[in-house]
This record gives sequence, C-alpha cells and structure tokens, in this order.
Amino acid sequence: MDATAPARSLLEPVPAHRTAGIQVLRAGDCAAEVALDTPYGLTNVIGSLHASGLIALLDAAGPPAVIAAVEAPGELEGVVPLGAAATVEFLAPARGRLVASCTLDGSARRALRGVLCGDGDRARRATVAGIRDATGAVACRGGFDRSVRRIPRA
Repeated sequence: MDATAPARSLLEPVPAHRTAGIQVLRAGDCAAEVALDTPYGLTNVIGSLHASGLIALLDAAGPPAVIAAVEAPGELEGVVPLGAAATVEFLAPARGRLVASCTLDGSARRALRGVLCGDGDRARRATVAGIRDATGAVACRGGFDRSVRRIPRA
C-alpha cells in the first residue's frame, strides 16, 4: 500500500521538519525515504549538515515507515510513535541533497501489527536509517528506539 500521501500530511507540517526542509519522498511496504537539501542555516563549521540536522533527518525516516505498515483504513487512528533513545554514527561530511532510508525488519513489523490492528496498545521497537548524499555515499546511520502506542479514545 502506498502511504506516501498520509505520511506527508502527518510529518511535513511538524515544525522541526519544516525548519530543516524535510520532505517525505515515499512510504510503502514498511519502508520510507525522506530528504532535505542541506539548508545553510543548519550547517556546521565545515559547511556540512550539523549533527542536529542529521539526527532530525534520521528521526524523520522512522515514522513514515511505521505509517507504511498500515494495511487497512483507520489503523493509524490514535497511534503515536515516540522516540525513546537514539544511536548515531557520523561517517562523512553530509552536504547537498541528503536522503534517509528506513525499512522495518520482520520483528518490528510483527510488533507493530499488534498495535495497528488493535490486538495491543503498545510496542517498543527500533527503527534504523541511513543517510546518503547525492553521490550515494553513506554520510550517517543510526537508530531510534520507539514506543509506538495507541491513545485510547475518550
């Protein structure tokens, strides 16, 4: 199921994503890609994307992959994915157009299915993403431990 439009409508309005210029490129089949063109206002002393921008891009790649795990209308209603912990590995200066990719593994998919279909109210799983520059070089990779929960209806 193509979840690009719902992922865009939920994530692109987030103030931090707007500030960095993060865009959802695609979301489907438990995978997602988000991108940004390195904004000058978020560069570091060597002119590459500052660590805070890289972390924002890594973080932004996870929720669209979660959204892309939806199999039926209404499954996302009341579901909130929140970061609990993060790991980041900076590998090379990140300049220009940067694309972060995230694919949920089988364990994450199974845990999320329980929350999405209503069999459970909470799952804790990691999302892992990598950031590539325009040449295809990996500039950064990292993961977020996420608590995905369904907020009960009032």
